[in-house]
Amino acid sequence: MNDFTTLELHKDPRGFATLWLSREDKNNAFNAQMIRELILALDQVAADASLRFLLLRGRGRHFSAGADLAWMQQSAELDYQTNLDDARELAELMYNLAKLKIPTLAVVQGAAFGGALGLISCCDMAIGAVDAQLCLSEVRIGLAPAVISPFVVQAMGERAARRYALTAERFSGERARELGLLAEAYPAAELEQRLGEWVDNLLQNSPQAMRATKDLLREVGHGELTPALRRYCENAIARIRVSPEGQEGLRAFLQKRPPNWQPTSTAKEPRP
Repeated sequence: MNDFTTLELHKDPRGFATLWLSREDKNNAFNAQMIRELILALDQVAADASLRFLLLRGRGRHFSAGADLAWMQQSAELDYQTNLDDARELAELMYNLAKLKIPTLAVVQGAAFGGALGLISCCDMAIGAVDAQLCLSEVRIGLAPAVISPFVVQAMGERAARRYALTAERFSGERARELGLLAEAYPAAELEQRLGEWVDNLLQNSPQAMRATKDLLREVGHGELTPALRRYCENAIARIRVSPEGQEGLRAFLQKRPPNWQPTSTAKEPRP
């Protein structure tokens, strides 16, 4: 996969990718270059039909400190139209991550501030360390979490989003789990082991069924019962039952054998 300056994108031979934020000396704070490279990296991931899922991680002690202060200072000196262009680029990143066809799992350690909560919220799932520190910090520096707000509200609920966006309080990984922003929170020393368990579990699942389920849940949304949604769901299960993986999964279940998409080995991902 292509080289980047602010990122690392690695493909595991078992069929998933890890996208690393890799500005360790800047605590993985993002700037215009990182945002552009993230968009390009997600385009590569989306184009690779062999990938089952994506892990989003940060190198070093912190997941991401949010926006780079030097970049923010430059933005303050730009006119409205240029700032609008920057905002549109950030929105492109968030929406592309949210609508990615394969499942996404964020892994959070250390600090996750500002826009980093947008990245976490755009992923389908997130796990983290109990002692991670998260913060919607924008109001402390006179800004608002504007572009990321729809995703944060979806991930942690409107009431909690109001509190933490308006107070800029820091909250722990354990609190993030209570709010639903993280699916699980573990002691920091156990995070790698627990991630390995998540990876092993996802590798048991049909790649095409996970894609179809993600499409299904996006269409279902909040679950408003309409005739159109009923027809969509009926068609969805009919399509997947007659698909090659659907047929293989049913045959494997009836024959009491593993389906052909399950790996013969579940060795942990080596650190690249």
